[in-house]
Amino acid sequence: MASANCWRCLARPSNRLIVPTLPLSPSTSAPVAAFTTSAAQLSKAASKVSKKDMEPNMSRHIRAGKQIKLGRGRKKRQPDKFKPPASGERKAFRKRIQLSNNNALEVPGLGELTAENIVDSSSVRQILGLPGALVSQLRDCEAFKPTQTWNLFRSPHTLVRQETVDLAKQLTDTINKKETLRLVITGDRASGKSILGLQGLATGFLNKWVVINIPEAQELITAATEYASIPNSEQFSQPTYTIKLFQAISKTNQEVLSQHKVELDHMHLPISVSRGMTLAALATASRDPDVSWQLFRAFWKELLLPGRPPILFALDGLSHIMRVSDYRTPAFEPIHSHDLSLIRTYADALGGKTKFPNGAAILGVCTKGNSLVIPSMEKALEQAAAQQNGTPVPPRDPFFAKYDERVFDALKGVRVLNVRGVSKPEARALMEYWASSGMLRMRVDEKIVSEKWTLAGNGILGEMERVALYDVRATY
Repeated sequence: MASANCWRCLARPSNRLIVPTLPLSPSTSAPVAAFTTSAAQLSKAASKVSKKDMEPNMSRHIRAGKQIKLGRGRKKRQPDKFKPPASGERKAFRKRIQLSNNNALEVPGLGELTAENIVDSSSVRQILGLPGALVSQLRDCEAFKPTQTWNLFRSPHTLVRQETVDLAKQLTDTINKKETLRLVITGDRASGKSILGLQGLATGFLNKWVVINIPEAQELITAATEYASIPNSEQFSQPTYTIKLFQAISKTNQEVLSQHKVELDHMHLPISVSRGMTLAALATASRDPDVSWQLFRAFWKELLLPGRPPILFALDGLSHIMRVSDYRTPAFEPIHSHDLSLIRTYADALGGKTKFPNGAAILGVCTKGNSLVIPSMEKALEQAAAQQNGTPVPPRDPFFAKYDERVFDALKGVRVLNVRGVSKPEARALMEYWASSGMLRMRVDEKIVSEKWTLAGNGILGEMERVALYDVRATY
């Protein structure tokens, strides 16, 4: 069929295609295509839109559509009416210690921990209960940890490991010779280092020693407590924590301190201290934070006199005090942890600078859960362990220039106790105690013991609790 246009005019449309095929609608002035109805529908939708729904400056030929109204017609939510927690209530709930469980079964036939059986090798692989007086002393010095499973059983009991007997023998033998034991407890994570430190504190309480315990060294260096500079010194005191430590010392060592009296003249103290006063009265002479450090220094001098009871000074979280603290000087320079007075007292005792004429034991428990990697501490402990075992002492890394000499001085010549997993007989004794308490609902035989012992990384206590008591811990 021939085209209406010539071949030369293909680039422009013809006149016939421009002419509309249908007449225009009388109601509208704009042309409407025959193949669409969009204009008519748009006209009807625009006529239905009311003036209230139309926004200002909006013409009628624009379709309004659906609008989302946020916050209109919705009632405001009333705030929950509850009493806000008091100051320190959250921390008290987080650190609460539950030492009994009435739902657990009482295990008959178990003995109690004494000063004699804790050093006896025949007590290994036995579960021994903690006496009531000892439990009160351990609670007052905060030896129990919230992460430990004391709340699953009827009463506090502990497993006597081979490391427990070795630690108790070292403590008693050294103090009987009126020497000083400087020991650092280290090992794998969740291997029972804090429990072993608790058993060391129990040894001190059972033998009537003066026990001083710093339960969380992290609280001393994270700028969480008040501090003040000591006049005529480069050190800084922590008055509030010192008062708290004094109260714990007075509660836990009341019987021992009441038998000894003050022998020195403390004229420099702002309070009156007479020679006839007992050491227990000296520990509670004042609750004023401003004089707490002066009072503690006088108390420490009295303990170092000949004829006084032996001292057991323990600290948990040793790695935290082997670095620069979060405190600042008035010139806004960082303060080293060993410039804090309480930590300096402990570091001098651990490093051998302080002499104890009546015998003493200085314990440092390392933590692996929330501690930083301190290269100086790791190298110092490695050298101390090599010297203790008689192997060649590893030298320092010559390409590492950030070693801290204060850390090496504090850990020079210490003994290292490396804690690992329990043996299979000890694991079986522990699992039998769990089953007798009703916490482990399975038959305890050689196969089950080997299975749990292997899954727990060759007897790591924390992992054994996880694989055997995980459901029970989640319930309580």
